Amino acid sequence: MKNSGVIDLPTTGPAPQYPIESVDNALKIIHLLGQHPTLRLTEVATALGVASSTAHRLLAMLQYRGFVRRDTTSQAYRPGSALSSVSFAILQRFDVRETLRPLLITINEELRETVHLATLDGSVVRFIDAIESPQAVRVVSRLGRTMPANCTSSGKSMLATLTPNELREILPNDTLETVTDNSIGRFVDLQRDLELVRERGYAVSDEESESGVSSVAAAFPVGLLPMRLAVNVSVPVNRMDATIARRLGERLAEAVADATNTLL
Repeated sequence: MKNSGVIDLPTTGPAPQYPIESVDNALKIIHLLGQHPTLRLTEVATALGVASSTAHRLLAMLQYRGFVRRDTTSQAYRPGSALSSVSFAILQRFDVRETLRPLLITINEELRETVHLATLDGSVVRFIDAIESPQAVRVVSRLGRTMPANCTSSGKSMLATLTPNELREILPNDTLETVTDNSIGRFVDLQRDLELVRERGYAVSDEESESGVSSVAAAFPVGLLPMRLAVNVSVPVNRMDATIARRLGERLAEAVADATNTLL
């Protein structure tokens, strides 16, 4: 994270009569976690304009409550399980799913395959909405599940929107977690795949998350919505080939672009 000084967050209500600086600083840290994959102690201290000891105490309390976790290798702080759980619980009631549901319905009815809406949560993908294919042989919904981002088309489409530094921060190791024999297990190989994703405008997974399942995904532009989101189409491998993958990918990219214009 690059920071040139104390952060100045926008306010949405009147200033409290008796402000509590420690609470305000803790909330600022949570905002920072939403803007950056990881935070270092010195970066937090600089952003808040406080001593490192004060920043450490704030982070320690957030870590105690599960809102942040400390990476044992890099010593950087990442969003904790409590923050993810609260975010997901709110997301279940947040209207982003309601807003994008018509897009999923349109794609599902047109392509007659299972569609998912997914969000990037650190180095994993969380599937937050889904509509299953009406066909007898279909990919089962992954609603509510999480998977390594590098193993899914949704994850790769969203990873491709990160800067090189952001990508390295959430995936600091050269060896990546895999799910199947086809999963991308090396960081350098993932980088090459993400270059293709950026060129094409969509990502493809060929039995990388589950044997017998292929998928294609397109991500929404960064900054338009309150989180990184992608839509994917999941297909039994016997109904997928390179030509179909290209057709599905181009259709998804077009659908996401149309939805983006509607949201602007």
